[in-house]
Amino acid sequence: MKIYDRNGQEIVCNQGQNDLLKLLYGNVLGRSVLKVLTLPFISQLGGMVMDSGLSKRVISSFVESNHIDMSQYEDREFQSYNDFFTRKILEGKRSIDKEDNHLIAPCDSKVSYYKIDDHLKLKIKDTVYSLNDLLKDEELVKKYERGDCLIFRLAVDDYHRYHFFDDGVMMAYKKIDGIFHTVNPLANDYYPIYKENTRAYSLMRTKNFGDVIYMEVGAMMVGRIVNHHVQSFLRGEEKGYFEFGGSTVVLLFEKGKIIVDDDIIEHSLNHDEVKVQLGEKIGVKLEKVC
Repeated sequence: MKIYDRNGQEIVCNQGQNDLLKLLYGNVLGRSVLKVLTLPFISQLGGMVMDSGLSKRVISSFVESNHIDMSQYEDREFQSYNDFFTRKILEGKRSIDKEDNHLIAPCDSKVSYYKIDDHLKLKIKDTVYSLNDLLKDEELVKKYERGDCLIFRLAVDDYHRYHFFDDGVMMAYKKIDGIFHTVNPLANDYYPIYKENTRAYSLMRTKNFGDVIYMEVGAMMVGRIVNHHVQSFLRGEEKGYFEFGGSTVVLLFEKGKIIVDDDIIEHSLNHDEVKVQLGEKIGVKLEKVC
């Protein structure tokens, strides 16, 4: 898998995380270790460590090794690694596209696109999942037959707050407990990770894009998906954030609601991703022809 920018240039990323995942998922010993690492109490323990003041010591080396531009974020002393991980971006550092008919990225991430096929199967990096596995709701699955799916993968060095992409109101909310496997696509070679991970989703009625499912998927060592529970929302407002670790946002659209930008579709067909920033255009509303 490769990652491209919006100009079609390949982005060379730090492969340290992938190398570790190959070690863990690629042999019997590594998978034995994973059985322990993915236990809920281990994730809870990891969260406690990352909330502690002792974890501050790793922040500077993490910023340096991942080449994070801290000038984009609030300038303050962080009290823990989790405090740093959930840092807020400075106002004005992300431009929110306000055009009603423009679909925007809900977060800084690497995005890929999938068409939900006739058999209600969702293909995610060489592994096929049914929407029923993902949602645990057969009636809701029917609503998204032949619809569109966008997956936004947040790496550990990304801004880990996610936002609303349109105005609208909340209709329903559901949380599904699971095992905390990594959301890195490499893990799909060994585990069906999206139906094993803890996840939460909101059914939202949006102004421009119909009824949309907005799902957050927790990663290995991430037990906390923090959503702001609101009844209504505006484009660009914060929806919530992930604590410690790489994580993923999934958007599901009904059939005939959106047209995704060509570059994202083309790279997704090659099983590659496109790097996007919060608020930038990634598609348009499909206008009805009278």
